[in-house]
Amino acid sequence: MWRPEWDGYVAIINDRVKPALGCTEPVSTALAAAYATQLLGTQPERLDILVSGNLLKNGMGVGIPGTGQVGLPIAAALGSVCGDTAKGLEVLANVTPEFVQSAKEMVDADRVSIAIKETSSVLYSEVCAVAGESKARVIIRDGHTTVTLQELNGKLVQPASNQDAKGGNDVKVPDLSIASIYEFATQGDLDKLRFILKTADINGALSKEGLKENYGLQIGKTFRKNIEKGFLSEDLVTCAMMHSSAASDARMDGAMLPAMSNSGSGNQGIAATMPVVAIAERMGASEEQLIRALILSHLSAIHIKSHLNTLSALCGATTAATGSSVAITWLLGGDLEKASNAVFNMFGDVTGMFCDGAKTGCSLKVSTSASAAVKAALLALDGIRITGHEGIIEDDLEKTIDNIGLLGNVGMAETDTTILKIMTSK
Repeated sequence: MWRPEWDGYVAIINDRVKPALGCTEPVSTALAAAYATQLLGTQPERLDILVSGNLLKNGMGVGIPGTGQVGLPIAAALGSVCGDTAKGLEVLANVTPEFVQSAKEMVDADRVSIAIKETSSVLYSEVCAVAGESKARVIIRDGHTTVTLQELNGKLVQPASNQDAKGGNDVKVPDLSIASIYEFATQGDLDKLRFILKTADINGALSKEGLKENYGLQIGKTFRKNIEKGFLSEDLVTCAMMHSSAASDARMDGAMLPAMSNSGSGNQGIAATMPVVAIAERMGASEEQLIRALILSHLSAIHIKSHLNTLSALCGATTAATGSSVAITWLLGGDLEKASNAVFNMFGDVTGMFCDGAKTGCSLKVSTSASAAVKAALLALDGIRITGHEGIIEDDLEKTIDNIGLLGNVGMAETDTTILKIMTSK
């Protein structure tokens, strides 16, 4: 079965679900630095960088792949030293120890400056690369790879447009609902959906890496260790938390492996993938079941996230894991009504978890969201849901999703400002 409008569903998944090496906010700045260096035609003597407050928040404390360091300065310096603009969110894929040393020397010599830009764009990176009398300026805004300006010595080289590295956020989100997504995922031609297995392969490899090495807070490894001790059982909830947090552990501490992102975020990609993979493995699901569940999860996550700003004070792991909860409900035998009830339960549970920047501690929030996804699904399977009489929940599911957007974009705007003030005053 295939409806004409489903081609748009596939297009939006391919646009919003893609590999990213490292946290996407500092990577976006690294990409801008790589473009500026490319435009300059030589290695910059200095990088002067302006970023939005939200981008700074997500770039201050996260590990940069291959460096053993955190923050925007080393990411930008590395982008200028070895960044490959053609690789988009994998711009730092060519990192070597020699390149890292060159980038560190640049940062240690105070040749990389970072400041906040007052802008209406929540995602904004402006890099000015200087060498002698030459100066190149590049702006990426609104999408992690969307270049809107390239300028050399004050002259426009690339007009403001949606020039984009390996795709971007230019594909329009089709008219979606949880009901239409459910029909697409569960009835669409399987061969046309098979591409989604890449999310399980890429994020699964990251999870295995997190369980093998001592990354970040080692949350995934701690779950596994306590299973071995007999303190935890290897049940659905623990499996979902363990495999999800292990992937986040590795990603947030700079592992040289990509994450398959969702809506511009690696952790959102992990939260939409690994709980589903963990439950599918635990119950011995077929490949077809896994494919359909992953489609259901990722497209539901895209739909919910499309109501929110690219970056906000609302933790994206919660909205992405809501997609997982829909998929888990279906995997465990639930129909559309029960899958919808899982969304109500998720929104009544973890909504309001705030984002205080990208960092190793994000793995805790990923594990909490994964746990909530299973819990919401199990309640939904028993016909239990939070009703429209309670809090931000409506009787109508799509109106409830609208409320989440309103809460994240408007209600938590002051929270976002306050978080940034706290982080920058430490």
